[in-house]
Amino acid sequence: MIRKYTSRDRNTVYEMFKEFYNSPAVLHNVDCANFSNTLDEAERNSPYVALYVIEHLGQPAGYGQLSLTYSNEAGGKVVLVEEIFIRQQYRGCGLGSEFFRHIFNEYKDAKRFRLETEPSNQRAAALYLKLGFKPLDYLQFVKED
Repeated sequence: MIRKYTSRDRNTVYEMFKEFYNSPAVLHNVDCANFSNTLDEAERNSPYVALYVIEHLGQPAGYGQLSLTYSNEAGGKVVLVEEIFIRQQYRGCGLGSEFFRHIFNEYKDAKRFRLETEPSNQRAAALYLKLGFKPLDYLQFVKED
């Protein structure tokens, strides 16, 4: 089951954030204060962030975090899948595919869905290709304050 995050999920999702950011899927360390900021933003119903809890048999199995924006290039709303995390014991249960079916249905008006993965995460890349994503030939740059 995929459902919107609520404040009751705060501790569980915070712990999953820690699991994700201590996994090989992440290339650099992140300040844990960011986790609380993200949860605060989701609890304020920010128009820029959507946070979901992924459950399996009533247990928290993972989460997905989206950023929402508009693109002139795409001609409309863009949904950036910032993070999708499935706990190790729930991988292979189809939860990643279920999450994407859910967001594709919920954001039918989106003109583009975008995501990234760490290059060695071939399992994730295979899923994304199967779901219709294509690699981009862009270099990504970042400037952080």
